[in-house]
Amino acid sequence: MSDAAMVPVTVRILDREYQVACPQEEKDALLDSARDLNERMKAIRDTGKVVGVDRIAVMAALNLARELLEQRDQERGRDDAERRLRAINRKLESALDNVRQG
Repeated sequence: MSDAAMVPVTVRILDREYQVACPQEEKDALLDSARDLNERMKAIRDTGKVVGVDRIAVMAALNLARELLEQRDQERGRDDAERRLRAINRKLESALDNVRQG
């Protein structure tokens, strides 16, 4: 992607502004992501158990990574279930073909 296609976007996280360049078509997704990250980091900060922006950011990143892994595991489970269902369907079709021919 060329630099010309990139647009500067300002996001605000824990009362600090950050300039980020992203493709125009991804701007809304970036703003949504920043808003979500800001909310998560504020929630972690507000518990009072984690002090320091760096530690809060790491905790938020770890929580997001865990959620991503859980989602990926669920998708893999669905994929496995779909594969098993297709295999069962093939066996049923084969059995029905044998009954029809017999």
